[in-house]
Amino acid sequence: MSDSPEIFDAIIIGTGQAGPSLAGRLTQAGMTVAIIERHQVGGTCVNVGCTPTKALVANAYAAHLAARAADFGVMLPGPARIDMARVSARVAEISGKSRAGLEGWLGGMQGCTLIRGHARLESPRTVRVGDRLLRANKIFLNVGGRALAPKEIGGLADVPYLTNTNMVAMTEVPGHLIVIGGSYVGLEFAQVFRRLGAQVTVVERGKHLIAREDPEVSLQVREILEAEGIRIRCGAECIQLHPHADGAAVGVNGPGCPGGAEQIAGTHVLLAVGRRPNTDDLGLDKAGVATDARGYIDVDNQLRTSVDGIWALGDCNGRGAFTHTAYNDFEVVAANLLDGAQRSVGDRIPVYALFTDPPLGRVGMTEAQARQAGHRVRIGKRPMTRVARAVEKGEAQGSMRVVVDADTDKILGAAILGPGGDEAVHMVLAAMAGGMTATQMTQTMAIHPTVSELIPTIFGELSKPR
Repeated sequence: MSDSPEIFDAIIIGTGQAGPSLAGRLTQAGMTVAIIERHQVGGTCVNVGCTPTKALVANAYAAHLAARAADFGVMLPGPARIDMARVSARVAEISGKSRAGLEGWLGGMQGCTLIRGHARLESPRTVRVGDRLLRANKIFLNVGGRALAPKEIGGLADVPYLTNTNMVAMTEVPGHLIVIGGSYVGLEFAQVFRRLGAQVTVVERGKHLIAREDPEVSLQVREILEAEGIRIRCGAECIQLHPHADGAAVGVNGPGCPGGAEQIAGTHVLLAVGRRPNTDDLGLDKAGVATDARGYIDVDNQLRTSVDGIWALGDCNGRGAFTHTAYNDFEVVAANLLDGAQRSVGDRIPVYALFTDPPLGRVGMTEAQARQAGHRVRIGKRPMTRVARAVEKGEAQGSMRVVVDADTDKILGAAILGPGGDEAVHMVLAAMAGGMTATQMTQTMAIHPTVSELIPTIFGELSKPR
């Protein structure tokens, strides 16, 4: 091993969403940067997250539309046939092109050195990668996360299971996919593989799917999925895995659990119960970087860690679990370091989506969250059956709802479950970011026929304060 360090102005560990863009800004400012990656350039989003999963969603949508062709008067020669090898190849090609683009960008970036290998901190200023010792006064941790395998789920060592990482590389349609976890990752895969021909059962420990949503929205998502033949088992308090002749059996109750013993047998099991940060083998203790009980790196609103000169961005800091929050982390850090700004992640408005079909776009607070925060609220709702664009598309499932502070007229949040909900919600996000009131939104003219055009209408039909 070399004890003579290579000197850089900055070291970035991880090439996920925040890393390459930060390298670009730092090198443009004249700094020398080492960016380290131990696996695939692009991190979760490009390789096993957003890019391949949304490609799969598109494949599954094509299959679903083909199955519904007769509803639109389109008579195909016969039933659609799924060629899973071609589905997989399309997903891999899209993901591969994105990864290659990032590799090319970093490789041609003047002042940037891409280093392959496992990085470990050896002090607050030094990083070891194999035989190389690197030193910089600024270190940025962008190491991401991976699927969580909770100890309370028994049998994980006895039964093969899948995570998002190998689900996106599937080259066969499961006979019966059991999805453990009824939230964003699990539900997207559940619908995708149901539409590609698998039997699917979702097993959720909680009483409702996607528990953070308002119960009405959660119920609507469940109804949409069940209408497509997905079986859903909520309230599974004691989840256990067991070997089975078909592949695996998931015990959803057992000794000490209500209802006695009950098992669901399937050919494949997907574990989708959350994420954990990739911080356990990073050498944080040698640098004095503090973490919380779950391993997330403690940061302030400027994403500074407990050690001066070290920042944490993306999934590993516990301040967001999405690609867009990771990218915003980069924007905050770059603006504060290079532009003299005083940006804070505490100022951003929560916004995210569930990419089922139809998608759910969510911004700000739910009704329950608003009440818990002490707001008197007014609620606006409209089912998609009363949205012309949804009816015309033959996709009138779901609803739109907004939450408004009854005393200040401030917009607190919205949920749009329906066609284009993941896009339409940005109209509410922009209004909230701009400080518009609900009354001002009612005065906004939108294009007909769109989903978004009903948003001003809903703000004009708010309930009485409650």
